[in-house]
Amino acid sequence: MRLVFCGTPQFAVPTLEALLNAGHAVDLVLSQPDRASGRGLEVRFSPVKQFAEQHGLALRQPEKIRNNPELKQQLKELAPDAIIIVAYGRIIPPWMLTLPRYGNVNLHASLLPKYRGAAPIQWAIADGETETGVTTMLIDEGLDTGDILLQQRVPISPDDTSVELSPILSAVGAELMVRTLDGLEQGTLRPVPQDASRATLAPILQREDGRIDWSRTARQIYDRWRGFQPWPGAFTMFREKKLILHSVQVATGNACLPQGVPFGTIVRSGSRLLIVCGERTCLDVLEVQVEGKRRMTVQAFLNGVAFADGERME
Repeated sequence: MRLVFCGTPQFAVPTLEALLNAGHAVDLVLSQPDRASGRGLEVRFSPVKQFAEQHGLALRQPEKIRNNPELKQQLKELAPDAIIIVAYGRIIPPWMLTLPRYGNVNLHASLLPKYRGAAPIQWAIADGETETGVTTMLIDEGLDTGDILLQQRVPISPDDTSVELSPILSAVGAELMVRTLDGLEQGTLRPVPQDASRATLAPILQREDGRIDWSRTARQIYDRWRGFQPWPGAFTMFREKKLILHSVQVATGNACLPQGVPFGTIVRSGSRLLIVCGERTCLDVLEVQVEGKRRMTVQAFLNGVAFADGERME
């Protein structure tokens, strides 16, 4: 097929590579404009842009696409068989939806209609799911509401973080997209409408999503920590300063079985730092970073702090 590919982060790169390896012609790549990031505000190219330039693919990075006559004319002249969307980060305008004969095909990192939205991998892990997957779908004017083409399930291990799961789903999704285009070309795929009654949302992450609610169980807090890596992570307040929890685990055995102890209470057990959570559970803290200081092991943190009885994380 002749294709236009729209994508920005590393998650999208394996699909672009798989399409080329399968013999498809990618006539144009669209990616988000270059952005300044980091403390030095260094301008960094998106992974998709880097791949496109390395492979000599035509590339555009429009600031807007909804009202962009020049882009609209270019796509009409290219007349692609399909437009492929993988984590592009832009809402696809109506004029693009009707342009290619096979439609705009999106790769979404969940088993739709579950986890519609910008952060499906993160929220699936944060919610404690044991299974997720990838879906290819035809984009319509809704938020991830289009008809399903193909799906593939992927297990979530108990200790997987979003950083670890993302490349797995990306690789599985790349293969699924190639199979999807084969099926569309051969006429063997029949789009299936989503059951909206089963839909759940995976909204874009906010900084406050990383704030720990100590009334949750230790397992629930650990799942959110896993899902929200690398950002917004997991943090709490200690003596009016932000404390980032870089590494944690659920305390096991009889290390912490508090009764009538407020959530967030600090329990020092030898060289361990335990925090009381909901349902008489505890979180075992392994690495921390106090606001304004470097990341450190919990042992280094304990060496520099004397806790008062009943002191709490807030």
